[in-house]
Amino acid sequence: MRILIVKLSSLGDVIQTMAVVPDLLAVVPNAEIDWVVEEAFAPLVSLVSGVRAVIPIGQRRWRKSFFSAPTRAERRAFHSRLRQDAYDAVIDFQGLIKSAWVARAARLQPGGFSATYANGSDACSYEWPVHYLLQRSFPMPRRIHAVARYRLLAAQALGYSGQALHMPARCGWNFDLHTAAPKAPPEVVLAHGTTRSDNEWPDAHWLDLARQLITDGFSVGLPHAGARELVRVKALADQLGSMACVWPSQSLDALARRMAASAGVIGVDSGLSHLAVALDLPHVQIFSQDRAWRAGPVGRDYQRVVGGAQAPDVAQVLDTWQAAIASSHVGRVRP
Repeated sequence: MRILIVKLSSLGDVIQTMAVVPDLLAVVPNAEIDWVVEEAFAPLVSLVSGVRAVIPIGQRRWRKSFFSAPTRAERRAFHSRLRQDAYDAVIDFQGLIKSAWVARAARLQPGGFSATYANGSDACSYEWPVHYLLQRSFPMPRRIHAVARYRLLAAQALGYSGQALHMPARCGWNFDLHTAAPKAPPEVVLAHGTTRSDNEWPDAHWLDLARQLITDGFSVGLPHAGARELVRVKALADQLGSMACVWPSQSLDALARRMAASAGVIGVDSGLSHLAVALDLPHVQIFSQDRAWRAGPVGRDYQRVVGGAQAPDVAQVLDTWQAAIASSHVGRVRP
């Protein structure tokens, strides 16, 4: 059976959709699964075990010069690649017009179908015309965690039991998460970056948190995305000294491999926090608004939420991190 996943963006949503792949393979072990995703995220999706082919799309970049000759050529090449194979099921996990058009353009096997959501859910993006653009649509609960929503859509589209959806979501990777040599002292990644200002946690809090982690025997890793975040992490590192490491700019697949070797991650509600969950790391996710029910980690004692309607203080985050570490099955995290 050939299945095409259409989930274009954003980073956190793409990562959370990865939980669908093991579900599909558990039901259809010989499934050939392809995935259409924004080109920036393609290297990361290529690391997901069970994904046969990743089909990059440049919609975000194409918008800047939609009618230029190079962009038109790229769009033609993309559509040619999209239609290279015929699929038994094409599932639009994004539920937006831009993703539904991609799903609609894919080629179907005789008897194949395209599918998406029949309605929106709270705090989840949805555009109602997709209900009419694709062949089948499936109702969703009004209030549902994002990962459960993706898994439920796949289950309804392919007609398998939803009982497995009560099990914690897993993501398989085509590299061994536990063979990378951990750093000494063990490194805690501080995933501070976010595109949403209402998700941010103050720099003074990050400094106090990092200093306490260093006192506890950890080093801290500071990833960044873009020039603005680089300035920020350099300023933090300058105040923390030699136990803080500013990570270099790197592709998402390289970042995932490096993060997999860490002792764990403390971060705001962001793509890197969702990556920590998918990598099965000890993790504390900081919320400054009431979104944990929709996006926070669930099902594992070593992956925890702190905060909610308002941002937590440093003591709350430290206490939650220590509880996560104490619950962790990864023995190497203790300094």
